[in-house]
Amino acid sequence: MEQRQSVATTFTGAVKERVGASLAGVDADLARRYPGDAGTRQPVHTVYVPADVFAADTVRFWGDQALASLDEHAPDASSLGAVLGLSEDLAVPVYERVRAKLLREPVEDLRIDFEDGYGPRSDAEEDAAAVRAAGLVAAMCGGDGEGGGAVPPFVGVRMKCLEASVRDRGIRTLDIFLTGLMEAGGLPAGLMLTLPKVSYAEQVAAMAELVGEFEKARGLEPGRIRFEIQIETTQAVLGADGRATVARMIDAGAGRVGSLHYGTFDYSASCGVGAAYQALDHPVADHAKAVMQVAAAGTGVRLSDGSTNVLPVGSAAQVHEAWRLHFGLVRRSLARAYYQGWDMHPGHLPTRYAAVYAFYREGLGSAAARLDAYVNRAGGDVLDEPATARALSGYLLRGMDCGAVDEGEVTALTGLGREGLEELAGR
Repeated sequence: MEQRQSVATTFTGAVKERVGASLAGVDADLARRYPGDAGTRQPVHTVYVPADVFAADTVRFWGDQALASLDEHAPDASSLGAVLGLSEDLAVPVYERVRAKLLREPVEDLRIDFEDGYGPRSDAEEDAAAVRAAGLVAAMCGGDGEGGGAVPPFVGVRMKCLEASVRDRGIRTLDIFLTGLMEAGGLPAGLMLTLPKVSYAEQVAAMAELVGEFEKARGLEPGRIRFEIQIETTQAVLGADGRATVARMIDAGAGRVGSLHYGTFDYSASCGVGAAYQALDHPVADHAKAVMQVAAAGTGVRLSDGSTNVLPVGSAAQVHEAWRLHFGLVRRSLARAYYQGWDMHPGHLPTRYAAVYAFYREGLGSAAARLDAYVNRAGGDVLDEPATARALSGYLLRGMDCGAVDEGEVTALTGLGREGLEELAGR
């Protein structure tokens, strides 16, 4: 056992104890508010499907439509590479992995939409749709996991918001859906709920109270049900008092907020941006997402970007142009540490996965080399610190989670398996 060297000091033990006591509250507050990332898998995208359209084969349908689009407009690696500007060396593994993904797991996160995509319906109609959705999700997630790409890892509903005009309807739909899942055997492991059009922290607190009451009534572990907040209003970013509202919302969720989703079109419209200019890369979008990012940093709350409404349909030229736009926007989000987004059409899936896979495969060699140099103190042309080593490990883990890279590839380059990467990443 190493002995501490005897050196001259001035501070007494009593001084250190007083300092520790004075900061005990800060220590506790930091631990509560900033627990860090949970270390679990984050989906690379969310797909919203109107509740009346959702069916048992929805995920497989999206995968088949995406494959058909790929077969028609980019039937091989060279053609996809030419459309997206990928080198041949990169295009081949990306193309192969995209096709495999669309066959195996075309949708990572499915949201059954009872809000904008569903619209106002009679109470009887929405009740029936909520019952039906719960039954389909229970059957989908209660299988053996061999659903031929029909079972997404994450699934849930987007209810109507908690504004007065639709509050009771939103709460009732949520209740019917969750109750139906419990009656059918329990909540799926990948359950995701989305609360849209949040403007005040009190609405988040109300949502936390709702799911907490459901947990108590059903004998579930406190905190079992978490939810996402959609940032779609200016009030969600900046309050009337000039403070960043989104930070207050995270706190109001009392540990139940899992992620923040940026709503491209509602937020842009609320800022007065004309329809032709509403986009993920508009300055108002960048401002909102920067505020979201700082507010969520260290809290364990994840981030998701919005969508593009330019659909890859029509002639080959139109599809290719829409693909290039979508590919570029996804890559832009990834570079800004928004690792998830929203896809509106099956034709977006090929470029979603192409962009994600290219992002991780392009950086694999450099990230692995820097991590290897850090772990082995081997030096190099970049001097990395522990925080950067955490980021490098997290980058490689995300690439593995989504299928962009294999654990064997990473181990061969770094000498680290998943467990070693997770330790460095602080998971």
